[in-house]
Amino acid sequence: MLNMQEQYLKELKTYCWENGFTPEPTRAERLAHFSELVVDKNKKINLISRRDIDSIIEKHIFISAFITKYIPAKTTNFLDIGTGGGFPGIPLSIMRPDLRGVLVDSTNKKIGAVQEFIDKLKLSNVVAENHRVESAEFKEKYTNSFDLIVSRSTLPLIILFRYSLPLIKDKAFILAMKGGDLTDEFKKAETKYKAYIKKSTVYELAYKPTNIRNKKGKKLVLLELQK
Repeated sequence: MLNMQEQYLKELKTYCWENGFTPEPTRAERLAHFSELVVDKNKKINLISRRDIDSIIEKHIFISAFITKYIPAKTTNFLDIGTGGGFPGIPLSIMRPDLRGVLVDSTNKKIGAVQEFIDKLKLSNVVAENHRVESAEFKEKYTNSFDLIVSRSTLPLIILFRYSLPLIKDKAFILAMKGGDLTDEFKKAETKYKAYIKKSTVYELAYKPTNIRNKKGKKLVLLELQK
């Protein structure tokens, strides 16, 4: 009988294979290990919804790894705003060890868990920060530091822009996982920050076998910014 980590690895490989996406074996194993760590820690701290425990691979691990194929070339430093239990930042850092990242969340317990995951997974390319990104202290430390902002938090795009601008380099990208109708959200952000948006693309995150026509309404917003 397979142990939990082996089960997670088998399920992850199935999702990846079905979608023409093949992580290196050591990376896939790390992602499976991360799944096990999250599920175990979730018994004490609410990192993901209890309803998602049985579908952690699809809803959290696979999808966070899958979006790495949309990361623009030549990016080097990313910031994960509102990382929660380490999503998408930890899968991203596993899939892209060439990138350096900062995972930030204002909830102390969550960042404590994320730091524990980073240590246990032996990830040397990311750090965890317990901060509010809009705080003067965080902005002072990380002004003009990032060429990629990632987020799967519920922050509206207009707020994500506001938080990101002091922290990004002159040329940068925002990669945000979203759901539902984004028309109004886009309109508000574009009205206020149009001068900074060089290009915007919305990808439908359809995948086999459980979201073939994107019935779940998962979207990935990619914004190219120029200060």
